[in-house]
Amino acid sequence: MADIRREEEGSHGRYVLTENGVEAEMAFTITSPKLRIVDHTGVPDALRGTGAGRRMAEQLVADARAEGWKIIPLCPFVNAERRKHPDWADVFQV
Repeated sequence: MADIRREEEGSHGRYVLTENGVEAEMAFTITSPKLRIVDHTGVPDALRGTGAGRRMAEQLVADARAEGWKIIPLCPFVNAERRKHPDWADVFQV
């Protein structure tokens, strides 16, 4: 089972998914207590096709709902996932 953790330092942060010793990440910028801009998702070849990116996006959405902030999806992957999940519209600012 993969472990997903959120790391934040100053105005930058990332979600890190670790599976079998391999890390994928989703990077974001904290512009205010109520807004995050997601600008990059990186999934190494060893995790491609495993749903690693989707699982990080699901965690991102869950955290946004729980903590009351919105997401601007500059990352093409996150933006594509947003379009696939209209039920996530409440947390995206586009």
